[in-house]
Amino acid sequence: MNNVPSTAASDPLTLLLGVNLRQSWRRLLSLRRQSRLLTAVIACFLAGYAALAFTLFYKGLKFAGTFPGLGAVLIERMLFLLFAFLFALLLLSNAIISYTALFRNRETEFLLPLPVAPQTVFRWKFVESTVLASWAFLFLVAPLLAAYGLTQRVSWHFYPMTVALIALFIVLPAAAGSYASILLARFMDRRSFQAGALLVTLAMVLLAAFWLKPAPVPDDQLETRVLVVLDRLLGKTRFAQFPLLPSYWLSAGVQQWAEGAVGAAVFFALVLLSHVLFFGTLALTRTGAAFYNAVSITQGRGSILRRWNWFRAWRKRRRTITHRRGWIERMADAIPSIRADRRALVLKDIRVFLRDTTQWGQTVMLFGLLAVYILNLRHFGAQLNNPFWTQVVSYLNLGACALNLATVTTRFVYPQFSLEGKRVWIVGLAPLGLRRVLLTKLAMSIALSLVVTVGLMMLSSHMLKLGADRVIDLSLSVVVMTFALNALAVGLGALYPNFKEDNPTRIVSGFGGTLCLVLSFLYIVASVLLLAGGSSWGRTGQVDWHLVVGGRAAFLILSFGAGFVPVRLGLRRLTNIEF
Repeated sequence: MNNVPSTAASDPLTLLLGVNLRQSWRRLLSLRRQSRLLTAVIACFLAGYAALAFTLFYKGLKFAGTFPGLGAVLIERMLFLLFAFLFALLLLSNAIISYTALFRNRETEFLLPLPVAPQTVFRWKFVESTVLASWAFLFLVAPLLAAYGLTQRVSWHFYPMTVALIALFIVLPAAAGSYASILLARFMDRRSFQAGALLVTLAMVLLAAFWLKPAPVPDDQLETRVLVVLDRLLGKTRFAQFPLLPSYWLSAGVQQWAEGAVGAAVFFALVLLSHVLFFGTLALTRTGAAFYNAVSITQGRGSILRRWNWFRAWRKRRRTITHRRGWIERMADAIPSIRADRRALVLKDIRVFLRDTTQWGQTVMLFGLLAVYILNLRHFGAQLNNPFWTQVVSYLNLGACALNLATVTTRFVYPQFSLEGKRVWIVGLAPLGLRRVLLTKLAMSIALSLVVTVGLMMLSSHMLKLGADRVIDLSLSVVVMTFALNALAVGLGALYPNFKEDNPTRIVSGFGGTLCLVLSFLYIVASVLLLAGGSSWGRTGQVDWHLVVGGRAAFLILSFGAGFVPVRLGLRRLTNIEF
């Protein structure tokens, strides 16, 4: 007899939701059974992050509110700016995750041939991508809104109202991201679409560079005309108060409810609700045919570059000239004293990375964000005149570069060993051996990371107009952190492999990837504190060399432990690994 309820059997979406919820719950239970200590460490880290974020937001909002006549204006503008940028990031995140879930997902390929309506498949993937793209947003804004409510001394009903507003808000970028992913998959092979997308991107970059260019303020106005100076400084942020932005409706609704203007807050809540009902209904009821058509087109076409004559000519020339080695092989040949088996492994990893559109697409996006960060540092460095703040900003810049490195190592380095897949036993039986495979991956990741991190540190230090001694010290520090973070990611990747998955995102989202991210974050915070605490820059009087040497020595010991111990444990794990 079939024990499945008739409602679930007649509704495939309910069945999919129930099955995935049960699987997620069982994964959490299995993780808790595997290692209670590590699970407790991650839970304490999440709780500590929430408490620290709430404390920082509370102190920051309380400090901004102390300015007479200006505190309310500053807090209001900061909220508008925060939700405007978060809305843009949510749009980008939903578009990427929706494209991966709809067109680069094995579950989607499995469900479409089944007697399940394409609209049902789209609904399930819409819910899944919305949760994956929005959980970090919810985790970020929850401490902020709690601190904002406490500083404004709001009533208890402010918090459930805020939760309802945020729940409505996240649906709009999710719907827009799903529409964008379908349009991208449907028309990506058209040259007019490619040229138009490129022109729009360039126009947006140029417009952002022009709009965000800081306006210089004369020194005499800084002391006499405070309101005029503040108006000029905040003039570039008025775009966040555009009334047609969903972030404006959310920000205005939260602030109006906190101030007691319940009628105005309900109005903005109804505006959000009406747009969510309209676009959400379109997404959940009228998008299945467009989704199925886009899937059919993407599965039936080859490379999108074949429509360009220069690409076809290049491919034809490559077919006729078969004796030439590619640029990847020539770069590998340029590496001195590398064995042939290790060179083959390096070439294989590079080719797999370049053939995965999701991985190198995320890399390009990450480096684009880094470029925006570097370009804005040149405006910030011109305002540093106090030695104390120069020291603080230099170490904050070190922390920012290290956090970017931790993002790269967790996302791309950690899953490298697991990506060998179920055929890893073949590599283990080869003369190269699993031990050399792991060490080769570690060496390759360190070499590639050093090119990025050292260049990024030197360029950012130049933008901040730091001295040569500080640039050398910070560059050496980031070199040590590069070795430690890559060793941590490679070692944990061998300790917690996942050979059943071929999707790097799912490998990283597991227990080992989460632990790698947590330990990397803790290592970076401790390292920056040790380096900054043992620094003599910005101090007056005689240099305390005992403090300087002690801080550097503690940093080196911490880095050695953070890198050596996971690699050592990972190599020991390989001797007893079962396939």
